[in-house]
Amino acid sequence: MKITMSGSRSPLLLLATVTLLGGCAQDYRLSPAPYGEKVSLTIKLPEDLELRSMRVMYRSAVCQRVTYDGDGRPERVDGHNGFEVPLQKREGDLYGTELFVDGGGPCQWRLSNADFGVKYRMPTPFGEKVIPGSGGGVVIVFDHNNPQRRVSSTINVTGADLRIVENYYPWVSESFIGGYVQRVRLSGRGGSYLTYNAVEARDIYFEPVLHRSYVVKSLAPKKPIAGEFPKFYYPDGTVESERRNKPSFEKMQKIRLEEEAKK
Repeated sequence: MKITMSGSRSPLLLLATVTLLGGCAQDYRLSPAPYGEKVSLTIKLPEDLELRSMRVMYRSAVCQRVTYDGDGRPERVDGHNGFEVPLQKREGDLYGTELFVDGGGPCQWRLSNADFGVKYRMPTPFGEKVIPGSGGGVVIVFDHNNPQRRVSSTINVTGADLRIVENYYPWVSESFIGGYVQRVRLSGRGGSYLTYNAVEARDIYFEPVLHRSYVVKSLAPKKPIAGEFPKFYYPDGTVESERRNKPSFEKMQKIRLEEEAKK
């Protein structure tokens, strides 16, 4: 699925003015060729959700920076240049943008990763003081560097077309330690973020499918007692205590599919 930009400029050109190394006279701005290779991103947004801020990272082997290991010894690593990119509304419920693969400039920037996703727009149906929580995130890695967001696992894909269609369930959690908080999260495969190693990806489509009528609730322990874990209340009436502190996505899938099969 392709996105046609109006005009020859991408939103990236308007945002890429970040300076990396304070006090250095070198020009660290991005300056991509107007007709250079691009990555096209499209998101289909469900009615109850809204877009998270999209963060994009470029890296440069030319403009390196210095870090220090555990013994205090200096080490040179690729420079990085990160910033937010707006997602523009297309027709209907589609949003999108385009990213230059080659960021250009004296540093010869290259697209490294993109971090985007969805969250609840109006959590008030679950209670007056409910706030949006985690879930519904996607990280696409376009090179062989680790993304700035820590992730537990990655999905390796090949090819220029990457289509991501994922199921999500409302997860309403109550926690007490450190102050009472009630959140509505998105429970999906892979936890809060799905991460793809997709070096060849140039046409990306993300469609989060929200099953709003299948709600899982959790109640955390009121005191930090060893061996006690949150209790999860599933829509089929079962209650389970989960050591991993998150609902079982596989169980939610099973409950929904079995119910749908009866209809």
